[in-house]
Amino acid sequence: MYIRMELKYFLKMATKRERAEVAVACNDSVSYLYQIAGNHRYASPLLATQIEQSTRLVAEASGGRLHPVPRASMVRHPEIFYGVEEQEAQQRPAMVCDVDATE
Repeated sequence: MYIRMELKYFLKMATKRERAEVAVACNDSVSYLYQIAGNHRYASPLLATQIEQSTRLVAEASGGRLHPVPRASMVRHPEIFYGVEEQEAQQRPAMVCDVDATE
């Protein structure tokens, strides 16, 4: 069962070490994560993706106590992420390089 977790609640429920793991993985500080969580700052799309990936890893290690934070919840314009997963899935088969048999 997937539960949507906001960064504010993730940081509140995470241990000090888990918060530090996310900050180090994103090359930022825990204080900056709190600014994003409190909507005082917005994450860039790249940072939001990094936070989502690192919270996913920490959540998997937590044994179900934590859940990953979706990247769309941390940016100013979340619509930039809508449909990204579908587009990536459609483009993967097209990335296979066909070698022309006549060469």
